[in-house]
Amino acid sequence: QVQLVESGGGLVQAGDSLRLTCAASGRSFNTYAMGWFRQAPEKEREFVAAIAWTGVTDYVDSVKGRFTISRDKAKNEVYLQMKSLKPEDTAVYYCAGGRDPYGSRSRDEYNYWGQGTQVTVSS
Repeated sequence: QVQLVESGGGLVQAGDSLRLTCAASGRSFNTYAMGWFRQAPEKEREFVAAIAWTGVTDYVDSVKGRFTISRDKAKNEVYLQMKSLKPEDTAVYYCAGGRDPYGSRSRDEYNYWGQGTQVTVSS
């Protein structure tokens, strides 16, 4: 049974930091690209960050310089370190495992998804 489980979300004030963790089980994702997406109320699920199997990263412009995606292949985990959080970062954050080991910004290219963790940033 393949599972991705996110944790680390919560309610914080603008300017605060959070680190999200995605713990994978059931198979190794060390050769997969891993991504973080988010979905705010009344909005489509959008790309946030991705990390290729090589370690190369990609970020949406709105989080570049504030968020850092990383992974620990030995632990089968991926992380999203979020700094200088803004109210517009409020969303449910999902981790995903990609079909393409080099990553993608399209949610259609990811075949494994977690259930999400809520991040709420107050002003």
